[in-house]
Amino acid sequence: MPGTNLTRDEAATRAALLDVTSYSIDLDLTTAPDPDIPTFGSTTEIAFTYSDPGASTFADLVGATVHEITLNGRELDPATYADSRIPLPDLQAENLLVVRADCTYSNTGEGLHRFFDPADGRVYLYSQFEVPDARRVFTTFEQPDLKSTFTFHVTAPDHWKVVSNAPTPEPTPLGDGVARWDFPATKPMSTYITAVVAGEYHAVFDTYQGEHGEIPLGHYCRQSLVEFLDRDELVKLTKQSFEFFEREFGYPYPFEKYDQLYVPEYNMGAMENAGCVTLRDEYLPRSRQPRSFYEFRCSVITHEMAHMWFGDLVTMKWWDDLWLNESFAEWACYWCEAEATEFTDAWTGFANARKQTGYRADQLPSTHPIAADNHDLEAVEVNFDMITYAKGASVLKQLVAWVGLDAFRDGLRQYFQDHAFGNTEFDDLLRALERSSGRELGSWAEEWLQTAGVNTLAPEFELDDDGNYSRLVVRQSAAPDHPTLRRHRLGIGLYDWVPGTSGDSERRLVRRDYLEVDVEGEATEIKEAVGLRQPDLLLLNDGDLAYAKIRLDERSLATAIEGLSHLDDSLARALIWGATWDMTRDAELPATAYVDLVLGNIGNETDAWGVTRIPTYAALAVNSYSAPAKRADLQHRWERGLRKLLDQAEPGSDSQLTFARSYASAARSEEAIADLEALLDGSLVIEGLVVDDDARWSLLTALAARGRADDARIDAALAADQTISGQEHAAAARAAMPTAEAKAAAWELALYDPKTPNETARSIVNSFMRSGQDEVLAPYVEKYLESVDGAWDRIGAHRGSVALEFIFPKPLASPELLERVDAFLETTTANPGAVRYVREGRAEVARALAAQEADSV
Repeated sequence: MPGTNLTRDEAATRAALLDVTSYSIDLDLTTAPDPDIPTFGSTTEIAFTYSDPGASTFADLVGATVHEITLNGRELDPATYADSRIPLPDLQAENLLVVRADCTYSNTGEGLHRFFDPADGRVYLYSQFEVPDARRVFTTFEQPDLKSTFTFHVTAPDHWKVVSNAPTPEPTPLGDGVARWDFPATKPMSTYITAVVAGEYHAVFDTYQGEHGEIPLGHYCRQSLVEFLDRDELVKLTKQSFEFFEREFGYPYPFEKYDQLYVPEYNMGAMENAGCVTLRDEYLPRSRQPRSFYEFRCSVITHEMAHMWFGDLVTMKWWDDLWLNESFAEWACYWCEAEATEFTDAWTGFANARKQTGYRADQLPSTHPIAADNHDLEAVEVNFDMITYAKGASVLKQLVAWVGLDAFRDGLRQYFQDHAFGNTEFDDLLRALERSSGRELGSWAEEWLQTAGVNTLAPEFELDDDGNYSRLVVRQSAAPDHPTLRRHRLGIGLYDWVPGTSGDSERRLVRRDYLEVDVEGEATEIKEAVGLRQPDLLLLNDGDLAYAKIRLDERSLATAIEGLSHLDDSLARALIWGATWDMTRDAELPATAYVDLVLGNIGNETDAWGVTRIPTYAALAVNSYSAPAKRADLQHRWERGLRKLLDQAEPGSDSQLTFARSYASAARSEEAIADLEALLDGSLVIEGLVVDDDARWSLLTALAARGRADDARIDAALAADQTISGQEHAAAARAAMPTAEAKAAAWELALYDPKTPNETARSIVNSFMRSGQDEVLAPYVEKYLESVDGAWDRIGAHRGSVALEFIFPKPLASPELLERVDAFLETTTANPGAVRYVREGRAEVARALAAQEADSV
């Protein structure tokens, strides 16, 4: 039985015979304000042609109660609806299908999510349909290559805002506080980018006047967040992005308007619904955030706008090319961010944060080619990961370097012209780029897109008597399980110490020479380097063109540890931060040495993402990668070092905010715990540091994790912060408590209770497993393994994947844990998607044990 699955072959068969003329969808949302009514009315009318009259096919609908099915005027038995499919027998050349059903509101962020705001009781709805969840709201042919036009009709309370892909019409009053919104038909689009958002939203409007005409802009949020809607900044970023993309893509924005709606309890960062983009409303922060937060928010805004062309105007034929959809938008968002907004160093942030997630994912047992074999919808959901986003964007960045930006842009422009409102495969884009660049790209695509794993590039050299290179080789290696050696466009930087303007005490590391070469195979001779004096720091992948791990030679590593903060180029620093972190993860650099590097240099880091992300890497090194015999001492050094950095940080700076958050997480000593209590009660005041809502919860959660805050104290904090954010923070604080009762309650909410909202469950699983709580966490090895089977059925695929990924018992790393997990993996018959997270957790534990051994020397 297919259930909610759909295979690529089934989709291809259906698409070969069927063409969808139009959808008309009537949704009755008047039940939404009543929490006791779980369903809404959904009536769908689909006009379609079929090239094999007399044959049959099926339509898709999930989790519904079907009342009537009419096909070409003939009533079908509603009981034939089964297994998420509606059989359609004896089709004609032209067909009209009408399905009247009740569908279910969601609290998992899939389908039509319903949210009651605890701050004021108002109700909000929004849809989330990618990958296959439009069929939870209306009857569909749920595959991306069956594009059509969609006409939505929505009945709802008359004081609501109702938004969809097409421009919002004036509602028609129906009496009794109810109105009907009859939207015009949309442009042709795929089902997964249709949208309906409705509720008591606050809205503000603007327009963008561009080269191709006027684009109406809307920004929406909950009423309780109006004071945090920084409209001017959001409008500025939106206009900057439109100007950039319309110019660079050479094609006008393809839809009638552009609304951005900040919605609650959202699973993703955002979603590119055509003209109706939904985003996490955490992007409207109620507390102070560092610059990296706003830099990331900017990248999300530009990412979704890039999709309007690449994904919405031109859409993949099937989910095999999911990577291209997301990888392109990911690359384009940083391109736009760096060229068109205030975040001109966006590629440095990409290297310090986003790209690291790609490297990590590519070294897990679940790694896969960028162009994954998504043979069915279940495979798509498993492969929606950082290989798709971060690695894919990194590889596209390398492709741009390979063919040249001008040629790449010319190919894109032709691609949009040739395939507007259609569906394509990767080969269509590849041909456009080959024509514009004159380069053969098939072999490049094969080695980069159809193989998995990350290469490592290391320098190998010989010096003459004068200290000049007589030979420099870039040595390339690959993991045994993924042995492909690839071609890399590679920058090589040679950096020397030079005196500062005020003498040697302020000397700097400055690039003396830069080489850009193509690296291929196991060893590449860099002839251009022969005769050049050996630098103090030799940096492979300078400029970050390549997707590869890099290694530092002994002299360069010593220079980096001594003087990373004396290197002015933020991107070069990011590459060194990344190389040393990678060496730590690979058990080549002791965790203690990495922590010393961070404590010695992070105080002078200027890149926003470097400031906020690198301390999290160091904390992982302290708590997971350090030798157990040394750990208590290293934890104390880390705690004291952070306190010193906090004291030295510029008042009100991002560094101060980050060090305060890191110090709270690191606090173990009585002295540090007393600091947290004093910050909370106001007896300790640090100039420039504001203890706002988020800071209070951070401090309280840290205290709870150390057994210094009980349920009553958390209840009191929640009473003072009766928002959904407060509820999520409170759930995290309770999950952090080191008591059997707290852990049991949190476990039930996160892994077994289907009523727990998705974001509350996420808060719990991210807080549950904590270093230093070994005794109370020990029973959860078996509980975790027991929970794997049936997780998808109990709490849904999305909640299940989040839970199993983040609540794996990594803090209990030991050979015995590996043995137990291995035994489980040998016999389990659980869903392969669930088992993936067990394998990943096992791999992370094995990595931690290897790093611990390296740190014990």
